[in-house]
Amino acid sequence: MSPSNNHLPPRSQSGSRQSKQPPKKKKKKSGLRTFFKLVLSVVILAVLSVGGYAGYLYFEAENGVLNTGNNNPVPPEKSAKVKPVTMLLLGTDYRPKTGTHLSDVIMVTAFNPDTKTVTVVSLPRDTKIELKGYKSNKANAYYPIFLSKEKESGVKATDEMKTMMSKYMDIPIDYVTVLNFQGFRDAVDALGGVDINVDADMCYRDTADGTNINLKKGEQKLDGTKALDYVRYRKSNCRPKTKASDDFDRNRRQNEVLHALIDKMQTFKGVTSLGGVLKAMDKNMETDIENDQLKNMIATYWKVNKEDVKFMPITGTWRSPYVYVNDGELDKAKQALKDEMSGKGKLVQADGAENANP
Repeated sequence: MSPSNNHLPPRSQSGSRQSKQPPKKKKKKSGLRTFFKLVLSVVILAVLSVGGYAGYLYFEAENGVLNTGNNNPVPPEKSAKVKPVTMLLLGTDYRPKTGTHLSDVIMVTAFNPDTKTVTVVSLPRDTKIELKGYKSNKANAYYPIFLSKEKESGVKATDEMKTMMSKYMDIPIDYVTVLNFQGFRDAVDALGGVDINVDADMCYRDTADGTNINLKKGEQKLDGTKALDYVRYRKSNCRPKTKASDDFDRNRRQNEVLHALIDKMQTFKGVTSLGGVLKAMDKNMETDIENDQLKNMIATYWKVNKEDVKFMPITGTWRSPYVYVNDGELDKAKQALKDEMSGKGKLVQADGAENANP
């Protein structure tokens, strides 16, 4: 995928005035690229069942036609069918009105092909990162900084993020996927919304970027905009003010929405809405995974259940303007990722369940 200093680029429209056949063929490949990027993101978000089986059938029906823009060959020994794979997921706040790229969602994920399990570690966006070779800053600030320096440094922002987060999490990160908020909104809308039990009233308005959060406590169906509001809400500037929330509340709600998406996509409505979800993701996602590796992951993980996905949100202490993460939790998260890669993850999880239920 080509980098962008402004926003994730739409599909190239070059060649649209040529003969009719090339555009049709290109459109087909682009749709498949989008489809597999969706399935990839779904895996990372522990929503592989979003279309796991449907996706596999789709893959078979299209006879393996695939083009992500990365045609580099994957050596057999590095195939996701036999080798554990790690990925960094960044959910950015890019919107046309703001042009910003702050990473409101930061996850590191490990997949193990032998145990068919996944571990997802989420990091608070305001985490203070102090790392040799990098200026101390909030975790969510690094991606836009790297983007602004791409031309000068000659290094893609996504590659810089992989390098930095590999050092911070003490684990090699193979791939990175960047999804912006508009893609999230559109995908939820394509599914007809998600059912959420909103845990408190939430109100916040910002005329500068058009934010207008106004949620009431209780069970309800949220459309894409409101689902994003629920995940992102931090503080209130309304009268009367509603209760503020911190990064840890946001991580909890983030996981809640992801599980709601899993449940929605497992329904008939979810499968039949897949086309709309693909369209929503098409212009809002960037990933560096190779074509062959995407195929390997589909073949390996399409049967993964949400019960085999372990979420590990890291918490800490808020002292404005930073979150100082709990060192013990960070160490456990690092170890969990290493255990997942070594194949111990499922054994550790099973042992924990056994001890909890003697």
